[in-house]
Amino acid sequence: MTTTVHAMIGLEIHVQLDTETKMFCGCPVRYEAAPNSCTCPVCLGHPGTLPVINRRAYELAVRTGMALNCRIATFTKWDRKSYYYPDMPKNYQISQYDLPLASEGWFEVDAAKGPRRVRIRRAHLEEDAGKNIHDVGDRTLVDLNRAGTPLLEIVTEPDFESADEAYQFCMELHRLVTYLGVSEGNMKKGQMRFEPNVNVRIVTEGEEVRTPIAEIKNLNSFRSVRDAIAFEVDRQVETWQQDEGYVIGRAPNENRGWNADRGVTEFQRAKEAAQDYRYFPDPDLVPALLSAAELEALRAELPELPRARGRRWQDEWGVPAEAADTIVADRATADLFEAVVADGAPVELAAKQFTNVWQSLANARETTIAGLGVSAERMSELVRSVNEGAINKTAAQVLAEAMLTRDASPDELADEMGLVQVRDVAATEAWVEDAFAANAQAVADARANPKKAKAAAGFLRGQVMKLSGGKADPKLVGELVNRRLNDVSK
Repeated sequence: MTTTVHAMIGLEIHVQLDTETKMFCGCPVRYEAAPNSCTCPVCLGHPGTLPVINRRAYELAVRTGMALNCRIATFTKWDRKSYYYPDMPKNYQISQYDLPLASEGWFEVDAAKGPRRVRIRRAHLEEDAGKNIHDVGDRTLVDLNRAGTPLLEIVTEPDFESADEAYQFCMELHRLVTYLGVSEGNMKKGQMRFEPNVNVRIVTEGEEVRTPIAEIKNLNSFRSVRDAIAFEVDRQVETWQQDEGYVIGRAPNENRGWNADRGVTEFQRAKEAAQDYRYFPDPDLVPALLSAAELEALRAELPELPRARGRRWQDEWGVPAEAADTIVADRATADLFEAVVADGAPVELAAKQFTNVWQSLANARETTIAGLGVSAERMSELVRSVNEGAINKTAAQVLAEAMLTRDASPDELADEMGLVQVRDVAATEAWVEDAFAANAQAVADARANPKKAKAAAGFLRGQVMKLSGGKADPKLVGELVNRRLNDVSK
């Protein structure tokens, strides 16, 4: 009996929008504030209070919907989604039901078979819940500072066929929202949370069944998305193999949590359906209207998106795909790179310095390349110094680190630190002579042992650079070493 398994995976992504105040009141949004200090009668759900929409949150949501190629609604309303949890003091959440702000979009990501479009079902605005804290003995504490924070929920169609595809999508979407400036996307702070919906289509001898849908709640890392989905797909297949009644319509859909320590999903409760929430229009909020002029004004504010920008660099400037992908991940860094190129730095060498020299310094300091605070002009000078042969690539690394704390130009620093590259042929020939004299066996291997020739020649070049204190021109060193090795009379 032939059986094939096809995963069907959709995603719900919750993105906290980067606003100073909450969605429907003036309370500040502060992650590290004392518990329950950023609250008011509105976000605490006191009787008689009236919400007022946060215009910036609405515009950030529209901007995201546009970047996701969605149809933007010019008329959208607000709905009450009723449920009772301790972290939702009103016993309902203000959300959007049948008239979402954005719908019918798509977002392109890289998949195993190449780029593909993932369909976006909808993106709607709502308010976040508070936070339950479970690690204080046998009690649960509630911090309502987060209650009412603007939240954009993005819902995809079940277009992912594997955990890896969903993982890649989440990383790309995170890059998009941070690039647009609509969210910091700090997952440790809960500013971006993922909820995969997973079930499996099983085909046996031409007959198809589908397992119930499991929604895995509140994942806050890319790794947990991939691992939880992979486990859940296998779990559902194994459950069906043990019980053929485990199919959609006969067994209930579930909400499950991810236990990272055990590497398993765990049952939480039956999954709610739309009717369970008893949606109805919020009587305290007027609909949000968007004129054609306002829509175009917001569209004009959209920057060139990271994927398109990286492709342009590849097509027009010849930047390698991997380098383009690394640099474009942060918008400020991408802007800085373009400014370096505009200042006259050769593109290929500039890209190499960004991805090797500057990225390593940024990683060590847990920031971005732009966050290092070095100007485009100084970065461009460093590129040109290497390109013109004034310093070598090894010295560039040393100089780049010095530039983080010194205001002097790269050339001034190179002169001060003794890193100016020596291109004097006579001086370099003397270093080659000394290196050959001190390493007779390596010379013999380079000349007579084919298996050791390449490594021996590389060793000799390294010895010359060492004797020069790193000042010799590597290209000239290579030429002189090769010439000397081919001259068997010496």
